Amino acid sequence: MKFGVVTFPGSNCDMDMVHALEHDLGFSVVQLWHKDRDLQGADVIVLPGGFSYGDYLRSGAIARFSPIMESVVNHAQKGGRVFGVCNGFQILCETGLLPGALLHNESRKFICKNVTLKPVSRTASVSSALDPSTPITIPIAHGEGNYFIDDDGLKALQDNDQVLFQYCDDTGAVNAWSNPNGAVANIAGVANREMNVFGMMPHPERAASEDLGNSDGKAILAGLAALVEA
Repeated sequence: MKFGVVTFPGSNCDMDMVHALEHDLGFSVVQLWHKDRDLQGADVIVLPGGFSYGDYLRSGAIARFSPIMESVVNHAQKGGRVFGVCNGFQILCETGLLPGALLHNESRKFICKNVTLKPVSRTASVSSALDPSTPITIPIAHGEGNYFIDDDGLKALQDNDQVLFQYCDDTGAVNAWSNPNGAVANIAGVANREMNVFGMMPHPERAASEDLGNSDGKAILAGLAALVEA
């Protein structure tokens, strides 16, 4: 089982993700360049964080046209696993692989800090192994992390158990005070209906090692492998 991490012009979390998957979790990882079309046999494709193409137009709006994205979309449509973090989540929404959109933070400011997340979906492998009554701490670093979806779309996400994580307080309560960016229903990450494409704004790769003082993100990344091996 192999992971493929894509690098776009402006990616700055690609090597963090490679290190977390390879060093902290022991997976086989290949690095993929945005101009290539060959996924090199990777089972799970990861779109990392950063500022692809300088976030011009909209975050992820240009990266979605990179040659490799045609292969990523085909991979997902055939049931292959895809995971997008931060800018990767934005790209997946731009391609239509995930529902909704990421808007500017409500504060109109870049936010970089630890946040507390409530694991929600009991179906998605990236969250189902986590205890919903035990919040986890994962860092965020974004200017456009305000998740938006219309009322009908939100109901569909909730009805189909597609909400992966919600921003919450230290007790696990989901409230306005714990929402860092104005996201609808405090949503920090979602899955597609088929449960093979996942996206989230927080960075689990930055919380996957005791060397960093936090390994809460390790279970999220391990969940991608659990899905493949299931």
